[in-house]
Amino acid sequence: MGTTTTLTAADGHSFEAYVAGPEDAKRGLVVIQEIFGLNHHIKAMVDRYAAHGYRVIAPAIFDRVQRGVELGYGPDDRKAGSELRKQVSDDAALADIAACAAALGDRKKAIIGYCYGGTMAWLSSTRLNAFSAASGWYGGGVAGTKDEKPSCAVQLHFGETDGAIPMSDVDAIKAAQPQAEVYVYPGAGHGFNCDERDSFNADACKLATERTLAFFEKNLG
Repeated sequence: MGTTTTLTAADGHSFEAYVAGPEDAKRGLVVIQEIFGLNHHIKAMVDRYAAHGYRVIAPAIFDRVQRGVELGYGPDDRKAGSELRKQVSDDAALADIAACAAALGDRKKAIIGYCYGGTMAWLSSTRLNAFSAASGWYGGGVAGTKDEKPSCAVQLHFGETDGAIPMSDVDAIKAAQPQAEVYVYPGAGHGFNCDERDSFNADACKLATERTLAFFEKNLG
């Protein structure tokens, strides 16, 4: 289990972050939340990757609007999370992500994100120069920024039946980013990684996790 710490972004904003994993780990990882805040599921993802030997940090990005946000996955939670998301600019979120990367020190670092976090992981690869690898899971905003140029290796995961991300968007991403690893999971919908959601798909989650770990191993050494 991890601990909670406080970090400060370059613009002076202080925020909470959940941290786990060996302090002397050779590799670092930043985990980015869905629209549901730094909740139980995201903390579980931090713990999962920490168990693989990473030093892992997940920022509470919604601290910029409301501190301590830990939503569930019901309709009201989704509405609340969407409203919070609208109040955080991409630049502000990237400042928090950059602070997490800095906190991980000189070790090689990767970033992974889910849903909203999947988009932010992608944008971190194109707008920050802090990571050696970025893994974005079902990021709905990737297609709209598909022509940006990443500064690190990129891997993207999408569910075939995701109602929010049509396969035409995925095809456009593949065409714009031929060097990226882009995977589509048959029968999987949005949020297929999260075992607290009805859309959880155990097979897709397992395969995507294996691919992510191998991707990080390859690019972080």
